[in-house]
Amino acid sequence: MADRSLLILAGDGIGPEVMAEVRRVIDWFAEARGLAFTVEEDLVGGAAYDVHGAPLADATMAKAQQVDAVLLGAVGGPKYDALDFSVKPERGLLRLRKEMDLFANLRPAQCFEALADASSLKREVIAGLDIMIVRELTSGVYFGSPRGVGVEDGKRVGVNTQRYTEDEIARVARAAFDLAMKRDRRLCSMEKANVMESGVLWREVVTEVGRDYPDVALSHMYADAGAMQLVRWPKQFDVIVTDNLFGDILSDIAAMLTGSLGMLPSASLGAPMANGRPKALYEPVHGSAPDIAGQGLANPIACILSFAMALRYSFALGEEADRLERAVEQVLAQGLRTPDLMTVGGGRKVGTRDMGDAIIAQLQASL
Repeated sequence: MADRSLLILAGDGIGPEVMAEVRRVIDWFAEARGLAFTVEEDLVGGAAYDVHGAPLADATMAKAQQVDAVLLGAVGGPKYDALDFSVKPERGLLRLRKEMDLFANLRPAQCFEALADASSLKREVIAGLDIMIVRELTSGVYFGSPRGVGVEDGKRVGVNTQRYTEDEIARVARAAFDLAMKRDRRLCSMEKANVMESGVLWREVVTEVGRDYPDVALSHMYADAGAMQLVRWPKQFDVIVTDNLFGDILSDIAAMLTGSLGMLPSASLGAPMANGRPKALYEPVHGSAPDIAGQGLANPIACILSFAMALRYSFALGEEADRLERAVEQVLAQGLRTPDLMTVGGGRKVGTRDMGDAIIAQLQASL
C-alpha cells in the first residue's frame, strides 16, 4: 500500500486535459520506478458548483486536509461570471489555500534553453534564468478586514485592508531563507516600506529573521522597483520574498519573462503534518483557457512540472523530480511544441496527448 497520498482536483476548462497527462506520469513512476501513490479524484471550481452548488464541497475540503498533497488543474470560465462572488469558482481555490493554511507560495521562473527566444526580452537577458518567488498566501489585502463595498455620504466605497502580523511575516520569511540556503544564498525582500506601514513591519521582521541565516545575503527593494528590475535584468535575483498582493503581481511578471504561462508550475506549502510532510497544493500558473478546452491543444507541461515540485517538496524525491524536469527539457530540445509555443522558432506542432507521450518516452529512455 502506498504511503504517498494525492488528491487530484482537475477543475474546469483545460484542467481535466492537462491533469490526465499528469495522471499518466504518476502511473509511469509507479510502474517503472516503484513509486506508488494512493490517488483520489474530486471536484473544484465551476465543476463543483455544477454538482454541489458550491465551488468546493465540505467533504472535498476534508479530503484535502488528510492527503500528503493536492494537485489542482485550473478553475473558472465565462459560464460562471454571473455567479455571486461568494460562490465563484475561484473561491474554491482560495478556501483550499486558507483552510489548509498554505502560507508560502513558491513560483519558479526558469527559462529552458530551447525556449529562450519565446520571451519578449532579448535572449541575453533571459537565457539561463532560474529564480524563485516566494509569495505570502494566506494574509494581506486579500484576506484583511474590514473589506467590502458600502456607501458613505451617498457614494459607493470599496474597502480592502492590508494587514500582517509579525508571525505571518516571519514564517514565510523563514521558508524563503530555507530555500535560499539550498540555492545561491541570495534573498531579496520586496515591499513598499516607503508608503505602507505594513511594509515597514515586513522589512523589520524579515531583517530580524535574517539574523538566523548569516550565510544568506539579504537585500531589500521596493516592490515597484522590483517589477522594473525583473524586466530590466531578472538574473540579478535568486529568491524573492514578498507579500500576497505584490507576490501576485511580481510572479506573473516573472512568469511572462519565460515566454509562456503554459510552462510554469507552482507550489503552495503550509506547516508540517504529523508525518513530517508539509501540507501542500500544487498547480500550474495558467488559467482554465475555456476557449481551447476539449480540443486537445492545451500545454500540459506546467501541470506536469507541478507534479515534479510535489516529488521534490512533499515526498523528498529530488532525484525523481530532476528526472521529470530533464524529460521535459529534452522534449522541448527536440522541437516539440504545443500551439502556445509555436512562435518559438518553428518546431513540430503537437497536441496535449502527444506532448504527454513524448515526455513519458523520455522518462522511459532515462532508465
